[in-house]
Amino acid sequence: MGESARVTDNVEEINKTPSTRAKVQAFGGFLTNMVLPNIGAFIAWGLLTALFIPSGWIPNEELAQIVGPAIKYLLPLLLASTGGRMVGGQRGAVMGAIGAIGLIVGSDIPMFLGAMIIGPLGGLIIKKFDNLIENKIPAGFEMIVNNFSLGILGFLLMIISFYFIGPTIESANNLVTAAIEALVATGLLPLLSLINEPAKVLFLNNVIDQGIYYPLGMQAAAETGKSIYFTVASNPGPGLGLLLAFTVFGKKTARRTAPGAIIIHFFGGIHELYFPYVLMKPLTIIGMIAGGASGIAVFSLFDAGLVAGPSPGSIFAYLGLTPKGSFIGIISGVLVAAVVTFLITALILKLDKSSEDEDISASVEKSKAMKQEGKKSSTPGKKDEEINKISFVCDAGAGSSAMGATTFRKKLQKNNIEGIEVKHYRIEDAPEHSDIIVVHEDLEERARRAHPDKEIISIGNYLNDPALSQLLDRLKRD
Repeated sequence: MGESARVTDNVEEINKTPSTRAKVQAFGGFLTNMVLPNIGAFIAWGLLTALFIPSGWIPNEELAQIVGPAIKYLLPLLLASTGGRMVGGQRGAVMGAIGAIGLIVGSDIPMFLGAMIIGPLGGLIIKKFDNLIENKIPAGFEMIVNNFSLGILGFLLMIISFYFIGPTIESANNLVTAAIEALVATGLLPLLSLINEPAKVLFLNNVIDQGIYYPLGMQAAAETGKSIYFTVASNPGPGLGLLLAFTVFGKKTARRTAPGAIIIHFFGGIHELYFPYVLMKPLTIIGMIAGGASGIAVFSLFDAGLVAGPSPGSIFAYLGLTPKGSFIGIISGVLVAAVVTFLITALILKLDKSSEDEDISASVEKSKAMKQEGKKSSTPGKKDEEINKISFVCDAGAGSSAMGATTFRKKLQKNNIEGIEVKHYRIEDAPEHSDIIVVHEDLEERARRAHPDKEIISIGNYLNDPALSQLLDRLKRD
């Protein structure tokens, strides 16, 4: 069997049998793209809370009146509208918002989780209805059918949400909240790092952050003006400690690239940058777990928290969202996490006797095994001179892909290569006219499922990856 045939078979197999991990990644990406466009509103609410509530920096009774309505109505409605639009376009956005108001009024807690469910559900309902009546509306009756169908279906969803969906979600939310609060009460909250750190390096961080911790954090912040839940998976300290250890004790390429990764991770907030280093040396996950747990323990000790979810997870975002009275605790938690991770990772690297080439090969093979995917290859018959557009993609289309696109664009300019458009997107949003799609190897399966007919280049390092160097050489030859 030829190489092209094997590649075709691999792609077809991926399309038929996606791994559970790829499905969870896609779900996390969906949550991220519901939350990410509204992060500005969440930060605005966080700043309002930090400044004007009675325990804030400059208490203001009048302005503090905005805090409650904003978290109860504004933020859930934005989430529901965005989720509805993602599934059913503008009509889906309206349908999602109508359904969400039923949840909001019928519950006693901020309905973030409910909004993230009812929004896409509303979009799906109106989308299915529109598909059902497509080409069946008499000419001249389109507007009345469209308006009344949306109104009637929205009315029904609103009533169902008020009486049934809202109470069900509130009960489930209370169970999750009680479970995590039990961990807080018993001092076992640091144990969450056993889940958080491995999940992050498998690109499942968005599932736990946007799906669990952020909704819980907003509820807690509405009551106390801050929440530790915003810090349990977003602490930049462990990643800083890991990369510092590779800077001092790493070998060859890892040691050379780690300092640049530190700047982008710690100050830029793009945590995906340290994932390949953990995959390269899997034992270093021990340091990440210990560092994450130590950070959570310090946050708990100082009763520290943030006023909103830090996105991106930069130290600047951390400090900007730290409320009055929490600065010592937040800074200490970040530093302790970094030191603990550094010490453990340094010990692991010092005791390791393998060569870097072996480590990189093992990292690539482990990544491919996790994806359950065969060899990667170019699209058969594709000519280099036809490359006009390169799309860098990632989970949300706003972090690592943006950095990768910017870096590669500068390389093209440095080499006087013109006429090639390089932009960044969410994996599923990469344009059809893309000639090449560049993606991290842990998201390659998802990219191939979304774009089976495109040339996919997977990378393990956003700063200095051999695959990107080879691509640059190809473009130089044209």
